[in-house]
Amino acid sequence: MLLKSIHFPFMSSIKNVLYFQAGLGVLSNMFLLIFYIFTNSSHRPKPVDLISCQLTFIHIIMVLTGWDIWLEDMFEFLNIQNDFKCKATIYLNRVMRGLSICITCLLSVFQAVTISSNTSLLAKFKHKLKKYVIYAFFYFWSFNLSFSINQFFSVGAYTNMSETNQMRVTKYCSLFPINNIIRGLILTVTILRDVFLVGVMLTTSVYMVIFLLRHQRQCKHLHSINNMRASPEKRATQTILILVVFFVVMYWVDFIISSTSVLIWRYNPDILTIQKFVMNSHP
Repeated sequence: MLLKSIHFPFMSSIKNVLYFQAGLGVLSNMFLLIFYIFTNSSHRPKPVDLISCQLTFIHIIMVLTGWDIWLEDMFEFLNIQNDFKCKATIYLNRVMRGLSICITCLLSVFQAVTISSNTSLLAKFKHKLKKYVIYAFFYFWSFNLSFSINQFFSVGAYTNMSETNQMRVTKYCSLFPINNIIRGLILTVTILRDVFLVGVMLTTSVYMVIFLLRHQRQCKHLHSINNMRASPEKRATQTILILVVFFVVMYWVDFIISSTSVLIWRYNPDILTIQKFVMNSHP
C-alpha cells in the first residue's frame, strides 16, 4: 500500500511534466509557424522558409498525436470510437515522426548547399534549390504516408481479451500481432531509412563545421586580438553541433525503445513514459 501511494504521486508528477513539455512544444512551434507565415506573406517564400514552415507544422501534429497525452480527452468529448482514435492518432504520429527526420535532413542539406563556395561540387545545386525542395516534399510525404499505412492493420482499441495476444501501449490502444516476416521487413526498411538520413545529416553538419572553421581562419586577421567574444563562425559551429547531437541522440533513443518493445512484444509503462518524454524532446 505504501509503495502504491508513493508510485501514484510520482506518476502524476511525470504526467504533469509531459503536459508541460507538450504545451511548450506546441506553443513554440505555433509561434514559429505564425512568424514564418507573416514574414513571408509580403514576398515570395524562399526554400528555407518552405522547409521551416513544413518542419514546424509537422512538429505541432507530432506533439499533439503523442500517444494519448492530449487527444484522449478530445476524442472522448467528440464521442469517437476508440478503434478509430487509436488508428488515426498512431498513424499520424508515425507519419509525422518519419517526416520529421526527412525534413530535418533536407534542411541540413539545404544549409550545406547554401553556404558552400562557388567552386565546390554543391555549387551547381544552388540555383535549382526551390525545384529540388518541392520534389523532395512530394517524395517524403508520399513515402511516409504509404509506408505507415500498416498502422491501420496492426493497431486498434484495447479489448481486454488476453487470447488476442495484443500488446497494450496506451490506455485505450494496443498493437496486434502481425506476420514475423512483415514485421521484420518494416523494421528493416525503417532502420535503413533512418540510418541513411541520419548519416546524410551528420555528413552535411560536418561539412558545415569544417567550412565555417576554415572561413574563420581565413578571416582571422579581420578580428581584433583584444576581442574575446566568440566569432560568428564559432557560434554557428557550436549551434550546429549542439542541435545535431541532441536531435540524433533523442531520435535514436526513441527508435531503440520503440523497436525493442515491438521485438520482445512487451511495453513497460515506465519505459513508455520515458519514450513519450524523449519523443517530444526533439520537436
